Amino acid sequence: MGVSYEEAGVNIAAGEEAVDKITKDVESTFGKEVLTGLGSFGALFAPNLNGYEEPILVAGTDGVGTKLKVAFMMDKHDTIGIDLVAMSVNDIIVQGAKPLFFLDYLAIDNLIPKKAEEIVKGISKGCKEAGAALIGGEMAEMPGFYNQNEYDLAGFAVGVVDKKKLITGQEIKPGDKVIGLSSNGIHSNGYSLARKVLFDMADYDVDAEIKELDRKLGEELLQPTKIYVKPILELMKEFNLKGIAHITGGGLIENLPRILPTGTKAVIDSEEWPTPSIFDIIKDKGNIEAKEMYRTFNMGIGMAIVVPKMDADNILNKLEDIGEDAYLIGEIQKGDKNVDLNL
Repeated sequence: MGVSYEEAGVNIAAGEEAVDKITKDVESTFGKEVLTGLGSFGALFAPNLNGYEEPILVAGTDGVGTKLKVAFMMDKHDTIGIDLVAMSVNDIIVQGAKPLFFLDYLAIDNLIPKKAEEIVKGISKGCKEAGAALIGGEMAEMPGFYNQNEYDLAGFAVGVVDKKKLITGQEIKPGDKVIGLSSNGIHSNGYSLARKVLFDMADYDVDAEIKELDRKLGEELLQPTKIYVKPILELMKEFNLKGIAHITGGGLIENLPRILPTGTKAVIDSEEWPTPSIFDIIKDKGNIEAKEMYRTFNMGIGMAIVVPKMDADNILNKLEDIGEDAYLIGEIQKGDKNVDLNL
């Protein structure tokens, strides 16, 4: 008798069990717009476009990067899915797009149904926080391709915005103010440098208790990326948001210029917001220059919003009312699509 698919390393029964385990969590994200359940070849979604004069679809895709390595080290997989959702929906909300649906891709060396359930539980939680339906995905068992007990994740989000409410940054002008929404730590960028410093140079392990942190190091590193969809949608109801930058890899220095029109620059004062302790630890243990930190990590600011000067105080008050920590971190001046960062 010849070799079987299972003997080659792919367990179809485990895949079926994994689908059974995730079905309840996935379907908990469904609204009436979702027309198919799990198992169809393509997912059907009928968006309600009432109230949109010229609806524009906005799409984004991303992964989690080497933050996954920390999840492997801790054997903790129930929050990494939140990161996956956050990285895509935060990218589309910066253009004013309300997330509609999300799809995920999980590729793994050996499919363990319980682990898959934990991962998808986090994805479902992120989708509910973003107001998106998790309408489909793929679990690929790929023996010999990944290291044992390791996997990769990717996600894809689609949202909608009325053309007249599209946020492009083109209206930004000198005199506008920059408001920063706080991050809750590293989010999902800069982990290659963070891991090198913390685990190789400083020789910490994930269970290390560092006095500057209020949790174990691994728990700090696995804090899920904040999802900013709800606060930005709230602001859009009342205010003119001229431009929004998701502060990911490249930090404020690289991401803010992506929304600036020709002839402008952002002047940012790093003293205007508190920096989470994890960044100070990385900087000190790695002897890293301040500018390198700010061009690698978010340094405590997850979103930067450019607003008219006259609206800045009211927007800050609104953010405080809805429970968001936000700071006036800078202003727009004449320049060459760059960031002047006062350290």
